[in-house]
Amino acid sequence: VQLQASGGGLVQPGGSLRLSCAASGYNLDYYAFGWFRQVPGKERELVSSISSSSGRDTYYADSVKGRFTISRDNAANTAYLQMNSLKAEDAGVYYCAAVWAPGSTFSMIRLSDWKDWGRGTQVTVSS
Repeated sequence: VQLQASGGGLVQPGGSLRLSCAASGYNLDYYAFGWFRQVPGKERELVSSISSSSGRDTYYADSVKGRFTISRDNAANTAYLQMNSLKAEDAGVYYCAAVWAPGSTFSMIRLSDWKDWGRGTQVTVSS
């Protein structure tokens, strides 16, 4: 699977951004998608993820719950991360990732399972 993230930029605290992850490949409906954030000096952190097919199951890091929403559009082969009420600590390079996870395997995905990565998109939150 090839992934291309976009939508990053500079936004003021309290503002919003929507990240997009365009995917190409086969059987994309069977892939779960995730958004990771990396800041200098820290490990890449899973921010949010969504299960395959209908995207019924989602995960959010505690720091973004209630502010970020992940979704997927299978017809467009795209996953999204809507980020609202942005804070300075949300800044970083955001990467989208995909993992083969058909059926009810979403809850069993480990961090090391995320194998397909896109290039990152920079999010800067500053006044």
